[in-house]
Amino acid sequence: MTAALTTGAAPAAAAGRLPSLTGLRWVAALLVFGFHVGTMGIVAEPAYQAVLGKLFSLGLSGVEFFFILSGFVLVWSYRDGERPRTFLRRRLAKIYPNHLLTWAVVLLVGLWFADPLNGWAALGNLALLQAWNPTPGYFYSVNTVSWSLSCELFFYLCLPFVLPVLRRLRPAALWVVVAAAPLLIIALWPGQRLVPEESRWWFAQVFPLVRSLEFWMGVAAAELMRRGRWRGPGLTVASLIFVALWAVAAQWIRAELWAGLLAVAYLLVITAAAGADLRGRRTPWRSRPMVWLGEVSFAFYLVHVFVMMTVLRLTGHWGVGLRGWWGPLAVLAFLPLNLLLAAALHRWVETPMMRRLGPPRRARPQAAPVAAAPVEPGPAAVPAQPGPDAVRAPRRRPVEYAGRRDPA
Repeated sequence: MTAALTTGAAPAAAAGRLPSLTGLRWVAALLVFGFHVGTMGIVAEPAYQAVLGKLFSLGLSGVEFFFILSGFVLVWSYRDGERPRTFLRRRLAKIYPNHLLTWAVVLLVGLWFADPLNGWAALGNLALLQAWNPTPGYFYSVNTVSWSLSCELFFYLCLPFVLPVLRRLRPAALWVVVAAAPLLIIALWPGQRLVPEESRWWFAQVFPLVRSLEFWMGVAAAELMRRGRWRGPGLTVASLIFVALWAVAAQWIRAELWAGLLAVAYLLVITAAAGADLRGRRTPWRSRPMVWLGEVSFAFYLVHVFVMMTVLRLTGHWGVGLRGWWGPLAVLAFLPLNLLLAAALHRWVETPMMRRLGPPRRARPQAAPVAAAPVEPGPAAVPAQPGPDAVRAPRRRPVEYAGRRDPA
């Protein structure tokens, strides 16, 4: 069942507000958390590790959700006529205070552990330029997960200049962008052979130009919905499509293909949830607890790998895991611990710094749709083991792609 959405027909109480998308951010953050728990080897027992693998093997794709969501919400909330530097200031006020604090803390803890420090890599990370450097030890330097902020900064710099062009395109051209993005994502896998072998992971998973495909997919879909020209399934059908694709991809679809397929599934869920919000319909993602979890998901993403890695190093379990039930219990304990630290970071750093550093907000014309909240840079899945300039582990665990690599 497909539905067209005309934003002007939304009820006044719900028009422009997208709380379900905020709640969905937490779902994606939880998937990435599960992926990292598995790749970090916290659970030593093979049987329990296999369960984690079944549940979260595709958690790596959670980054697709956040980049698509970022493009969608930024277009939905973009203020026509706003100067690019004002837009960029607002986005930097959102991401940079958290990044600066976690960058400093990770460096200090690394010095306490007497880890080697690459000064150039640390400075590149501070400036959010690390994703452009394919050198091992650079793009995953310091707080490894901050590579996605480097990609987001690139998206922020491009959007104010690209969006006016997109808004002059016909709907058919926007549909071409939506359809072409997942096809190009799939095409990148054979395209990697043009890149030196040691840089292929960086090219496919980190390089901002490549990761922007997901962002522009969300941008085009938001512009179609903004014009009332989006056609897609409702939230129930979209959710069933996502669950079915997830289950099939985890078992039978080659790694080279599931990234493109799941990008489509994520977009269907995002647009369906947005449509439900604009029509004032209830969804499981817009409750107060889910919205709060979505609001702290950015901070959760920034702290979760570093916190787990530090605890494991202090207890002597980094690289070896915990035996028996201690492994699953540690995972369950890490979740509220990271959430508590994320809540503190959101409450006392992120929120006040956005008010202090961001430009003053002006009243928006009533006809323009408004997003419920600024989009968070999403958790981006990274190989949980650190690079040479981050933290050295006693035993390095290779990151494996989910899905089948060879034809059945």
